[in-house]
Amino acid sequence: MTSIPEAKARAQDFADRLDLRVGEVMQFSRNFYAEHLTAAGKRATEVLAHPRSGAVWLEYGPAMMWNTEYGMPTHRNGAPKTVSAAEARGIARHWLDAHLSGRTPGDTEAFPGYYTLHILKDGRITGMLSVNAGTGQVRYHDWHGAFIAMSED
Repeated sequence: MTSIPEAKARAQDFADRLDLRVGEVMQFSRNFYAEHLTAAGKRATEVLAHPRSGAVWLEYGPAMMWNTEYGMPTHRNGAPKTVSAAEARGIARHWLDAHLSGRTPGDTEAFPGYYTLHILKDGRITGMLSVNAGTGQVRYHDWHGAFIAMSED
């Protein structure tokens, strides 16, 4: 699997099992990333697709552990959302200042139980991170590799 359309098709096969549809798809040097959306267009979860095998699974970290609707059963209906989208962006900015100087957070995208943000340098995507909506904990998505391309829903 070498293209975003191929990754989107594989991600849609996975989404069909959950009655979801694919939104944004991103290609990185180590994997493809895809958002899954509800029929109403609300962000539901995130998945990864392996570029060689085409296997698709819930994204490590936030989608598995913090997602209160589609994550691991022990984390469903977890802690209430106490961190707003604006606060999450501020938390992300602070984390980036401390760990990846010169980078800024993109828009805050809400998922059940957490937020995901693109990391930008000079206005270009360089990676992603997530902020837990209950605790404010940050998880840098170090598993993607270098950003290559993106196609939105």
